Amino acid sequence: MYQNHPDGVEATTAAEISTVSEDGNTLIYSDALSRSVGFLDISDPSNPKGLGLLALHQLGSAEDEPTSVAAYGEYVFVVVNTSASYSDPSGRVDVVRIADRSLVHSFELPGQPDSIAISKDGAYAGIAIENERDEDAGDGGLPQTPAGSVAILDLNGENPEGWGVREIPLTSGTREDPKALPLLEEAGLDTPQDPEPEYVSINSKNQLAVTLQENNGMVLIDLPSGNITSAFSTGSVDLEGIDTTDDGKLDTDGSLKDVPREPDAVAWLQDRYLATANEGDWKGGSRGFSIFDSETGKVVWDSGNSLEHLALGQGLFPEHRADKKGVEPEGLAIAEFNGVDYGFVATERANFVAVYDLSNPESPRYLQTLPTTNGPEGILPIPERGLLAVASETDEDDVRSAVSLYSFGAEESQFPQLQSNADSLVPFGALSGLSANPQDSNKLYAVSDNAYAPQIYDTTLGTPATIERSIPVTGASTDLDLEGIAAREEGGFWAAHEGASGTENMLVKIDSSGAVVEEVSLPEDAVGTLGKQGLEGVTVRGSGDDEQVIFTLQREAPDESFVRLGKYVPATGEFTWYGYELDEAVEGAWNGLSEITALPDGSYAVIERDNQVGPAAKHKAIYQIELPEETAQTGDSGVTMLSKKLAVDVLPVLQATHGWTQEKLEGLAVAGDEVYVVTDNDAVDEATGETVFANLGEVSRVFELDSTEPSPTPEPSESSEPTATPTRPENDPESEPENTEDDQDPQGTEQPEQSQPAPTPEAEDQDSDSNGSHNSDEGKDAQTDPDESLANTGANSMWLIPVGLVLALLGAAAAVKSRRTKS
Repeated sequence: MYQNHPDGVEATTAAEISTVSEDGNTLIYSDALSRSVGFLDISDPSNPKGLGLLALHQLGSAEDEPTSVAAYGEYVFVVVNTSASYSDPSGRVDVVRIADRSLVHSFELPGQPDSIAISKDGAYAGIAIENERDEDAGDGGLPQTPAGSVAILDLNGENPEGWGVREIPLTSGTREDPKALPLLEEAGLDTPQDPEPEYVSINSKNQLAVTLQENNGMVLIDLPSGNITSAFSTGSVDLEGIDTTDDGKLDTDGSLKDVPREPDAVAWLQDRYLATANEGDWKGGSRGFSIFDSETGKVVWDSGNSLEHLALGQGLFPEHRADKKGVEPEGLAIAEFNGVDYGFVATERANFVAVYDLSNPESPRYLQTLPTTNGPEGILPIPERGLLAVASETDEDDVRSAVSLYSFGAEESQFPQLQSNADSLVPFGALSGLSANPQDSNKLYAVSDNAYAPQIYDTTLGTPATIERSIPVTGASTDLDLEGIAAREEGGFWAAHEGASGTENMLVKIDSSGAVVEEVSLPEDAVGTLGKQGLEGVTVRGSGDDEQVIFTLQREAPDESFVRLGKYVPATGEFTWYGYELDEAVEGAWNGLSEITALPDGSYAVIERDNQVGPAAKHKAIYQIELPEETAQTGDSGVTMLSKKLAVDVLPVLQATHGWTQEKLEGLAVAGDEVYVVTDNDAVDEATGETVFANLGEVSRVFELDSTEPSPTPEPSESSEPTATPTRPENDPESEPENTEDDQDPQGTEQPEQSQPAPTPEAEDQDSDSNGSHNSDEGKDAQTDPDESLANTGANSMWLIPVGLVLALLGAAAAVKSRRTKS
């Protein structure tokens, strides 16, 4: 959304609630952070364009805050909070002509507004007057005057000047001393003398449903008469098998008893049922969503722990929020696509929208997960165009607020590319390294970094790939930060532990049960000056006395101009060092190495990447290198410098899902003659949380391999200036990449120049024969089978894809052994 703001990347901006014009071509969103309303041209959903902002100072005051928007014919209703304080709430509705963004009319409201809904016949608009509490007053709880209410805007005739506002009080008494209505009190609502309406929805019978989130209740109002027809408590739930402790462990050992649902968003289903997203606020939050029978107020279905399990099994669980409200469902919408009722539930902290078939309200059926950027809230189905828009409000340094577009009719689910099965759940995340399984070409091992307690994951390849089990790593002398993993031919593993500095970096030998059996510190004379960003990747060749452990650091030591790679021989305890020159990073960024893996012909592949994310990401590449059999020390450093050759630019693969490009491309492995990469999702902490697991194609196509013997010893590379982008040798047939699209951002604004190699054939073909991202043909007809997956992203929608951590090391020479063997 910063691309739609005049201040660009410097803007503080967020898309919260969205609506769409009558023709479906202009999306309009509220932006409370910048005190404005934004406009997007989505006539071509694969190439949305920013149409700029309408600042609220043009409608009233620069201090005004938009809370919601709703399109109505040629107009958009802008709901505005004008409150001077919590105790003196006020608001208004501005009627704005969409075509020229001119103010047509304004209506004063009886308090501080939140959401708005328009009836299907266009006769009414219902507005929740929340009059929210001051969380810093007293204990921050209820009651706090004044109480909330509901406002009805009667839309009589075509001229807005003839419309009028009615207030529907939800209390009796006075503003200063409100009293509970008997109907709300008898329903068992929490603190009914201070209702705080949150969200509204209207069915085709002109019944308005309003959630009272902090009161844990629901009220139904007949719009023509303004009568409150019913009220009921949304009740509480008992939850089992969830993660409730912020302890760095992904598990399902926790439980919660008698948790109030405290619903936020609400939507009508088939005019009788009501679905709620139970975010919680004050005392509760059931981490799921529920469906109620509006005629009885009874629950007909509840998601229980299933949303949490989706997050845990797809690498999207925000463990740092485990002791709070977990995934925190907030947004919800229901719409009919091709005759089927679909439900969309947005999880504010786990950054995804879960899609359900709601044909049977008493037995919803989960269909798929749509990854988003951070803080998805506004869910806007546009069924007449086969689209879904998701507004994500969180605006952070690395992940900016975004509107994502998804299209109906994909032949298969684009996400997840890696998961664990619901019936044998293996929670995972923060994958920092990959390794082939020497005993099974259809399997890989992955490892997690110190975002969680260290685990090794046994993974079966497929579409999607499946994590079958996790192996806890135990018995280390320190808290491990495992950034690389390599399975040994005789069983067990070597892992790379990134220490805080220097010799705290260790190669760790682990047996097949996960127990640490040996720790090998890196020599002081080689890494003594190294701070953070140390050991990052590891691979293994040979076995027994011939076993060699090859590893890489992430970045240069302070007194060196290259990254060190090392070779350790366990049988002798000797180290040999090599030097690797990184490409020059763009201004404000750094490049580093994050993985190394052995190739079949005796050469090696490394991941070299920058530390940039989203549109700023410029360098995510795999290079092929060879280690000489005899070292030729050069320069004052005493290491052998290596030459490198670009194998594949992975940036187009990460961009292929049209989401938020991930930073941490962390894992690389060859299994079954195929090349796989994985990203580190940063534990869904200030990151989108999406894990990209992609097949880059056959190893013989990705790399230039010697089919007989390892390549001869290369001459040490001359000291040359690093290039700004990955380069190939002059004799490489792919050395001149094709030009891609103009260097324009999705909104059409000018971006910094960048040279970007075109995707390799392997990356382009991955949607038909690999675990890579799938792109359906834009011209395909919308599907009619509800069993099919629902959505595929529009080309420039912005949702996340986690990409691993990056490290590098280079150099040559011999060395010092520091070795500890655990008994």
